[in-house]
Amino acid sequence: MRYVSFEKDGKAFLGVREGGAIRTLGEATLEELLAQGVDLNKWAATQQGGRVEAEDGLKFLPPLRRPTKILCVGLNFKDHSKESNFEQPDYPTMFLRLNTSLVAHNAPIVRPRVSDSLDYEGEIAVVLGKGGRHIRKEDALSHVAGYALFNDASVREYQFKTPQWTMGKNFDGTGAFGPDFVTADELPPGVKGLRLETRLNGEVVQSASTDDMVFDVETLIVLLSEALTLEAGDVIVSGTPSGVGWARNPRLLMRHGDVCEVSVAGIGTLRNEIIDEAA
Repeated sequence: MRYVSFEKDGKAFLGVREGGAIRTLGEATLEELLAQGVDLNKWAATQQGGRVEAEDGLKFLPPLRRPTKILCVGLNFKDHSKESNFEQPDYPTMFLRLNTSLVAHNAPIVRPRVSDSLDYEGEIAVVLGKGGRHIRKEDALSHVAGYALFNDASVREYQFKTPQWTMGKNFDGTGAFGPDFVTADELPPGVKGLRLETRLNGEVVQSASTDDMVFDVETLIVLLSEALTLEAGDVIVSGTPSGVGWARNPRLLMRHGDVCEVSVAGIGTLRNEIIDEAA
């Protein structure tokens, strides 16, 4: 099942893709459904709604507009750690994103006026359908409701002002998320064996297999749950491969008018234009 959140005629709706159209499911949110423990496939099958064309004046919203937590993983591909001049850690490098940084598919990523160091990071977001503590590895994937795409756009100058990365990862309008939430049953377990690509203005700048992740989805859930109470609706942004613009010579940074796309077969394509923050 492929869920989308969107706005039409000034109202927010949830829907599922059916061919080239979207069947509307009312004003419930994925956050509410996940918190209630709803079987998303069965629930969608019982709902009656209208149909709209996918490009018929729709304004997409992030699949989850206010996730309970957004847990991001840094340095989860060896080649990216190497290009960033970090020693590969033997434990996940974690940081948080805030809901206020999120933007949807086809919405602009905002290049802040205080810095000229906006970089792309294509990633896969793991959305939890149930939480817990001390989750066993053999049970971990049963906690996953589905997956979406993420562009962890980073303001590098601010990311590296301090040893903690929080500021550079949380500028308003830099966390692109969507367009579809794809239920886990439609994808390989743990999204293994999928090709993640990022394109800037049509040129492939990142390309790697999810098999190259240092910590796979199961391991991330296990290690996070050692410390945190995970909840339904939590999002784990699972890491980016090599090819980021900051590591290139010369550097390749995102500018006003650029278009960045993140793609994974079976999940879709997340597309965002870059705009300068208004003065």
